Amino acid sequence: MDDVPGREPEEIATPVAIAPADVDVERAIEALLMVADEPQSVVGLATALGRPVAEVRAAVERLARDFDGVDGTVRRGFELREVGGGWRFYVRADYDTLVADYVNQQNPSRLSQAALETLAVIAYKQPISRSAIASIRAVNVDSVVRTLLGRGLITELFTDSETGAINYGTTDVLLDQLGINSLDELPLISPLLADGQEGFDVDVR
Repeated sequence: MDDVPGREPEEIATPVAIAPADVDVERAIEALLMVADEPQSVVGLATALGRPVAEVRAAVERLARDFDGVDGTVRRGFELREVGGGWRFYVRADYDTLVADYVNQQNPSRLSQAALETLAVIAYKQPISRSAIASIRAVNVDSVVRTLLGRGLITELFTDSETGAINYGTTDVLLDQLGINSLDELPLISPLLADGQEGFDVDVR
């Protein structure tokens, strides 16, 4: 389409996985956000759907209003929130305590080896992003991070304004479990590292 003077050309994202032409954009966005572990930008969603960015942005805003019970719709127990330039599902604050108690009851009492290793990385390197954790452990840590969040052992500290990556840190629940008053009481890890190992800075507690 020829450019129209005084108007920016419509931005259309190049699709990564082409969605059917007759797909319901709002339902497709719901599906993508349901499996996403990080906030998703409008451009990223548009890329996945192969739809104009403006169309996807409008659809996301309609979904957010719908979940909030605007325009006569039923207010949902979750909300679609914009965080750090991206959109993500969150439990509505009214139900935080209920959901936290439920998740803690459903989880087994013992952590897996993978969860313990990931928790150690976060404890010594916090604040740290999911990708940085994965780089240190050389494995995907998405499910493990969800487990630790569900247990209340770690929390989202902040979202990087440039990358949109969530940075994690430990909580007081971990201190209680370890029987210590602060992270300063964690043992030095340098004596435990093999010579030449670069995963941690030796002075980090």
